[in-house]
Amino acid sequence: MSNIESDTKPTTEERHHPLLKMALEIGPLMVFFFGNLRGEWLAKTFPALTAVGGPLLIATALFMVATVISLIVSKIVFKHLPIMPFVSGIVVMVFGSLSIWLQDETFIKMKPTIVNTLFGVVLLGGLFFGKSLLGYVFNAAFQLDAEGWRKLTLRWGIFFLFLAVLNEVVWRNFSDAVWVNFKVWGTMPITILFTLAQMPLIMRHSLETDAQTKNGGKAE
Repeated sequence: MSNIESDTKPTTEERHHPLLKMALEIGPLMVFFFGNLRGEWLAKTFPALTAVGGPLLIATALFMVATVISLIVSKIVFKHLPIMPFVSGIVVMVFGSLSIWLQDETFIKMKPTIVNTLFGVVLLGGLFFGKSLLGYVFNAAFQLDAEGWRKLTLRWGIFFLFLAVLNEVVWRNFSDAVWVNFKVWGTMPITILFTLAQMPLIMRHSLETDAQTKNGGKAE
């Protein structure tokens, strides 16, 4: 599908608008958090929303709308749709629709489990067949040698499966409020910390570092 590209090369627009790119990725989550936090107020202020369901389902509907808007803006401004937000958006629409249609919050709660499991299985499955697929997603940010991509892909594959298990533990054992807070304020910091923990590996296997070393490693 030509319009759904991997992030192998950042577009000019992405380089010029990094904050907008971040806002489009985080924005739908913030809308989801606000929708759940103020669900009762929204229902009273906009009675039509009561047809959707309770606060969590109202938040889900707003999350779906925000996700679609985010993808449309990404396509218009950045000229392509990044793989991970696009796949996640499809799952949001499917499971969000099922949650609202069946009035069952279970589906939207399982969305992170499905997405993270999908990414984890794809990455680890790719390694099984000798393909480091993570390179197709992160190559815009940095370039590594083959061993570096293999190790990083393995780590991210395991990490995605860890997030899937963690989501199951939280939503099955805690309240809706705790799960929403975890989804917004827990998953993101955990992911950032994990990403930062990979920097030593990235530096060791960076092709740019190798090039500098071959050129004598001189830096003024």
